[in-house]
Amino acid sequence: MNNTRFATAIHILTLLAQNEQEWLTSDWIAGSVNVNPVIVRKELINLKKSGLVESRQGKEGGVKIAKNPEQINISEIYESVKNTEVLGKKNQNPNPLCSVGKDINKNLSLLFNDTDDLVLQFLKKKKLSDFSDQFR
Repeated sequence: MNNTRFATAIHILTLLAQNEQEWLTSDWIAGSVNVNPVIVRKELINLKKSGLVESRQGKEGGVKIAKNPEQINISEIYESVKNTEVLGKKNQNPNPLCSVGKDINKNLSLLFNDTDDLVLQFLKKKKLSDFSDQFR
């Protein structure tokens, strides 16, 4: 994953874990992340689809964490925003006449899948509460 989506999502959820009973606005969250609120809202959509946050509209609206931080594995956050393999993307059009090019993507797929599996197994052992507690 060659972007900041995971960092943004874990930042959002850490803020929500630190303020479990409060409804935080995307503007307030964006101030902490130091990004445009639109970016926060996009990530909140993914986090809501994954069941990690809940939201309400209106004057008293905002978002709050949907689960106890001790019940959230960091892997859940990672999977909610993951859009590529850890190692990136494969080459789109390697030369099929080349001895390496003809099989590179097949072999890279195995390597990428194994790497992703290792990352997920590692992150499953980490809880949001443990990460969040570093900021108290």
